Amino acid sequence: MGSELLEVRRSGAVAYVALTRPEVRNAFNAELIAELHTTFDELATDDAVRVIVLAGRGNVFSAGADVHWMRASLDLSEAENLADARRMSRMFRSIDGVPKVVVGRIHGAALGGGAGLVAVCDVALAAEDTAFGFTETKLGIMPAVISPFVLAKIGPSHARALALTGERFDARRALAIGLVHEVVAQDALDAAVDRVVREALSASPTGVAATKGLLRSVREHAYAETLELTSSAIAAQRTSAEGQEGLRAFIERRPAAWAR
Repeated sequence: MGSELLEVRRSGAVAYVALTRPEVRNAFNAELIAELHTTFDELATDDAVRVIVLAGRGNVFSAGADVHWMRASLDLSEAENLADARRMSRMFRSIDGVPKVVVGRIHGAALGGGAGLVAVCDVALAAEDTAFGFTETKLGIMPAVISPFVLAKIGPSHARALALTGERFDARRALAIGLVHEVVAQDALDAAVDRVVREALSASPTGVAATKGLLRSVREHAYAETLELTSSAIAAQRTSAEGQEGLRAFIERRPAAWAR
């Protein structure tokens, strides 16, 4: 599975997805956007896959939009730009909503849409020399389609400071604002990814899917509505097959079936 733009390989219950356009710093174009969307839609329904590792080949994770793709947009009408933006937004939503754990292996640079990819990773691990930036305003545009995911990840205060100025920032600041969850030396990045993957594989697949959906729902509902929402969610999961197995395994002091 994969192409010249995207490499997808499997190792047990883990799918490794890598952007493979190193000659243009893994920048987005229409074809890459479409392939990412299709790939994550397919992985979402693959019960054999429990964790997805998202990475970039070459020197950087992703430097944002391809200059040739951006140049072509100069000749598009507003309606054509609207359709183009909708396709990109759906791609980010496909990654954000996949009912698996998405682990980001971030190195080199994550700029513009590349920083948006970091925002839709459930766990983002970055090499200490990685540069980040929501740089769209430097080009006279805006981080529009990634804004729902960026706001959910870093909050409005940091989003305003970084998106309005378009300034680049380092991995330590990315860690401080919650865009990434751990910063390590470049030569320790793969080991850190492997450790997180092992942790994710010890979690119940249906528990992960239900929790990921619940966290989104709680964020989108008013506080008064969350009592019934959360109570119903835990009741359903406790009585599910994996909920029953997990509780029995804990009481019997043995590994749960999915962790063996």
